[in-house]
Amino acid sequence: MENVDRVKLFKLIFCIIICQLAGIIGSFATAPAISNWYQFLNKPIFTPPSWLFAPVWISLYILMGIATYIVWNKGLDELNNKIGLLFFSIQLGFNTIWSIIFFGFKSIIGGLIVIFVLDISVIVTIIFYFKVSKTAGTLLIPYIIWLSIATALNYSLLLLNPLLS
Repeated sequence: MENVDRVKLFKLIFCIIICQLAGIIGSFATAPAISNWYQFLNKPIFTPPSWLFAPVWISLYILMGIATYIVWNKGLDELNNKIGLLFFSIQLGFNTIWSIIFFGFKSIIGGLIVIFVLDISVIVTIIFYFKVSKTAGTLLIPYIIWLSIATALNYSLLLLNPLLS
């Protein structure tokens, strides 16, 4: 294997691992709250089944990692690449913070505020990723779709559990 191929493979694996780490960090706040808080909340009819969350998030983090690898691999000389990667980093931070606020602190309203900022930062990331690579931007579309469902769910939980907010 050529040295260039090894560097590319390392960058791809690094990007995927960083994204998965965000999910793992968030899961430390999420896992304990599922059985002792979240399961007792009033939930809207469109709430996905609990078993679906882990495989969806793992898949989304893989797609995020691949998209970020594509942008990073295009180089850091271009402004769009830098801005895209900056907003990607911001959104990944808010992604992790949401789990800590919503599940760790059991704050539905705090989670809603964070997820709105997350939504905006993901949209900005997608816009800049599309400027760099159509493939990279497209790989984030499932993420914003799932995030839209999560935002609607978070908002609905606020409405259905006003005393817990």
